[in-house]
Amino acid sequence: MIDIILHCPEIPQNTGSIGRICAFAGCRLHLIHPLGFQINDKNLKRAGMDYWETLQVFEYENWEHFLNSKQRPTRLHLFSTHATKTLWETKFQENDGLLFGNEGKGAPEEIHEWAGNNRVTIPKYQDGLRSLNLAVSVGIATYEAIRQISS
Repeated sequence: MIDIILHCPEIPQNTGSIGRICAFAGCRLHLIHPLGFQINDKNLKRAGMDYWETLQVFEYENWEHFLNSKQRPTRLHLFSTHATKTLWETKFQENDGLLFGNEGKGAPEEIHEWAGNNRVTIPKYQDGLRSLNLAVSVGIATYEAIRQISS
C-alpha cells in the first residue's frame, strides 16, 4: 500500500521500530546505505521484535542506486522540517513512497532539490522545538497516508 524509505538511518532502535510499524501496516521498507549499524544488530531486531522476519525489505548501496531501482515507488514525498506543505495538505495515493532523512542531518540538499514540491512537514504547534523522533514521524506519516487511501 505505502512504501517507507529511510535515507542513511543511523540509530538501529529507530529502524527496528520503523520495521515494526511497516510490518504492522503492511508497508515495504527501503533502506538506503550507508547505515549507521548492521542489519543483524541485536538492537535493531530487539526494537522490531520478531516482526523483522515478516518485512519486505529492500537495500540500496546509495541514493542513485535507489533512484534507478525497479522496486522503488514512482511518487515520493520527502518528509522534512524544512518543507512548507503540511501533512494535512498532501494527497497521498496507493503505492506512494514516504522518504525520510536520517536522525542527525535529515536528507541532504541534493535530495531536497530532487524532491522539489513533494516535500512535506508534520505540523508543529509548539515553537522552539526542532523535530520529532524518526520512528514517531514515520508512524504519523504512514497512518495519515493509509487513512487517506482507505477513505
